[in-house]
Amino acid sequence: MELKRVVVTGLGAVTPIGNDVETTWNNAINGVSGAGPITHFDASKFKTQFACEVKNFNGEEYFDRRRLRQLDLYAQYALVAAHQAVADAGLENLDTLNKNRVGVIVAAGIGGLHTFEEEAGYYACNEDKGPKYNPFFIPKMIADIASGHISMDYGYHGPNYGVVSACASSNNAIIDAFNIIRLGKADAMVTGGAEAAIFPAGVGGFNSMHALSTRNDSPATASRPFSASRDGFVMGEGGVVLVLEELEHAKARGAKIYAEVAGGGMSADAHHLTATHPEGLGAILAMQAALDDAEMRPEDIDYINTHGTSTPVGDVSEVKAIVSVFGDAAHKLNISSTKSMTGHLLGATGALEAMFSVLAVANDTVPPTINHEEGDNDPEIDYSLNFTFNKAQHRPIRAALSNAFGFGGHNATVIVKKYNN
Repeated sequence: MELKRVVVTGLGAVTPIGNDVETTWNNAINGVSGAGPITHFDASKFKTQFACEVKNFNGEEYFDRRRLRQLDLYAQYALVAAHQAVADAGLENLDTLNKNRVGVIVAAGIGGLHTFEEEAGYYACNEDKGPKYNPFFIPKMIADIASGHISMDYGYHGPNYGVVSACASSNNAIIDAFNIIRLGKADAMVTGGAEAAIFPAGVGGFNSMHALSTRNDSPATASRPFSASRDGFVMGEGGVVLVLEELEHAKARGAKIYAEVAGGGMSADAHHLTATHPEGLGAILAMQAALDDAEMRPEDIDYINTHGTSTPVGDVSEVKAIVSVFGDAAHKLNISSTKSMTGHLLGATGALEAMFSVLAVANDTVPPTINHEEGDNDPEIDYSLNFTFNKAQHRPIRAALSNAFGFGGHNATVIVKKYNN
């Protein structure tokens, strides 16, 4: 069976550095940090009091009050990003579109955490009166509901589900969507991820694991991947959606094509509940699987958007994995961690970084890794590699590889490349 080719025809984004794709991309290539004091709740008693929140987002501008009662914040982010992406792809009012062959796979690592907190708190305050829950509690909370809402908004009857694999979730969603199209099961897929966990349980839970940076005196510089002084990740939130489409379907309707999806790879560390394998074993397997799937060699890749969370163990293991897979070709790559600007969007992070990879290929521009100071070098990291520190770099980018790794040892790698007839 000949596999179909798959291209990216639409993008949508609600992120800590912009509530649309253009603003997000411009801020990324200009090294703008999205970190600041937490406003979603009073974090004054928490070890970490800052995060990369979405700014100036008001659900009432997008949804009526009845609809808002049904939507956790993470689903609001997903829907707004999806509406942008579908419009960008030109599918919104396409009369010839066979909606039975359009599906939705939108991931979340956690889902409706704020809804869960609100309902659990209500019950605790009223337990003497017996349980009384909001009828929307379950459908607001569950991690697959964003996909359901998107399909209902557009009447898309194709494959529809959510993916949960911690911080690898939306890369897994993209790979699933890619495979469904290239196997001929759909003409187009709306895919990506959303997360909104900057609430007490999210921040407190990660604080208890010592996973978050506690650089409260300087939030904007707290996410510093590959620097010796890194002390944990900065939590982010938002939603990012891509429209993937079968190439001939896209060409037939004259669609704009950003890039081609070349391949995807997945693996497991099978090592630890939360820590990556110290030698990057799972990352090695995922990257090599993606290269094999794309029928590409290491020297065909020009840019890697790393998982690069700014954690002591994770950054080192990923660099080791890159050197293992790419060998001498690693020194010809640009490498960067856009989490230095956006923070870590958990289940949405793969989609955001896949979008950055698509835009890097489309614009021949590598977004930087900000917050690295001269001399702040970790002896376990090879600084002869080009980490694109502090300033974007313009260069030809034939193909980009994007990594996403999650608690539980989940690893997922996506490769995108320039579209050529």
